[in-house]
Amino acid sequence: QVELVESGGGWVQAGGSMRLSCFAYVREFSFYTMAWHRQAPGKQRELVAIITPGSSTNYADSVKGRFSISRDNAKTTVYLQMNSLQPEDTAVYYCNADHLVSRDQYWGQGTQVTVSS
Repeated sequence: QVELVESGGGWVQAGGSMRLSCFAYVREFSFYTMAWHRQAPGKQRELVAIITPGSSTNYADSVKGRFSISRDNAKTTVYLQMNSLQPEDTAVYYCNADHLVSRDQYWGQGTQVTVSS
């Protein structure tokens, strides 16, 4: 059974930083593409950042240069470092795991990030 547990959300003032963590209770963590998505009130869920098993990364245009995704396979954890946060970054942030071979997907329960102006 796979479980993703996010942590690190909360409240921060605009311009501040925050780091999210997603611990994956999963076998073969290194075979998963990991991603962070977010969903703001009244909006669709959107992809924020993605990291492949080979640690290639990609970002939404809105967060490029401000956010950084990384992974620690030994700790089965993926991180999202968020800098220069803006009120429009306010959302529930979700961790996602996508198995490279089976394409099985899993989601975390989400963690709230609130950025005040």
